Amino acid sequence: MAVGDWLAGLHRRAELRAKAGLTRRLRPRAAGDPVVDLAGNDYLGLATHPEGHPPPRGGPFSAYGLGATGSRLVRGSTDVHHGLEAALADWLGVDGSLVFSSGYLANLGAVRALTQPRTLLVSDAHNYASLIDGCRISGAETVVTPHADPAAVAAALAAAPGRPAVVVTESVFSVDGDLAPLAELHAVARRHGALLLVDDAHALGVLGPAGAGGVAAAGLAGEPDVVVTATLSKALGGAGGVVAGPAEFVRHLVETGRTFIFDTALPPAVAAGVRAALDLARAGDDLRAELADRAALAVRRLRAAGLAVSAPDAAVVSVTAPGPEAATAWAADCADRGVAVGCFRPPSTPDSRSRLRLTISAGVTRAGFERALDVIVGCAP
Repeated sequence: MAVGDWLAGLHRRAELRAKAGLTRRLRPRAAGDPVVDLAGNDYLGLATHPEGHPPPRGGPFSAYGLGATGSRLVRGSTDVHHGLEAALADWLGVDGSLVFSSGYLANLGAVRALTQPRTLLVSDAHNYASLIDGCRISGAETVVTPHADPAAVAAALAAAPGRPAVVVTESVFSVDGDLAPLAELHAVARRHGALLLVDDAHALGVLGPAGAGGVAAAGLAGEPDVVVTATLSKALGGAGGVVAGPAEFVRHLVETGRTFIFDTALPPAVAAGVRAALDLARAGDDLRAELADRAALAVRRLRAAGLAVSAPDAAVVSVTAPGPEAATAWAADCADRGVAVGCFRPPSTPDSRSRLRLTISAGVTRAGFERALDVIVGCAP
């Protein structure tokens, strides 16, 4: 293929996306951006909390420098990383945990490490992209079941008797903010001898005792057939990801997990900041109560305006838009009035619906949050 033909093909595909209202653009964001942020995932407001930032001339920054400089197996594993992993394991109520440089890589690594020859993966239809990609990269047969349907999961497992299997789900689903029936899914998985893999990204810090997440809220913390993944960039306000579960599985990841072995480690300074944020999150019951109150307020206000709104189980509120172009224009109008909202359109949504996604944050002032709701209603198509 000639270079010109290749570039022309890319241009035609871009034109098709534009006609469908699916163009994506990077927008600049300055430090100290004054908008009311209902688009990011900083649920507890810890991304800018002063106790979550190591001083630039002290502690882990001066001790280890800006980056980790290599993988932990090649360059060495710092006490900062080990301290964070011990604290995460204790919080989640599991034997062990392993920190990755991102939540995306944590999911890829976990799914792949859980598969072996003949493994069947049973994946929820609303799962996030990193879980979907993990299933694809693993090479294992994957059955996609209807959303939050334990009976469909049971049927898929029953159709493959004797095969190793893993049920793959989020706890709080990222698009609509609904909670998976984790206890029922675990019961089904155990009955069929399957493992349960739960991405707890949108529940960690928000649900469960001391914010330990959706798995803990369902009473499944520490179960030997449950593996938990999460990102450290949402309620903990930092970066990185974690896989947590039985110590034997953590050891397996260290020895075989490609997205851990061959990736530069999370910077020690970031790990130290996340460790400080973890302590704040564990003690943040007042912040979690405020999140729940604000999510309920958002649903009442938006429904009173005639908008179709999801009933959130955590801190994600989904508002249906008439279509992708309307969603894009709605989000842009909100931004012009100082309110950042998420804009979700196909193919990023698990169905054909376009949505605005509001991620409630305790770091936003109450007055700013209520004004943001007025802006969203006022800009509605």
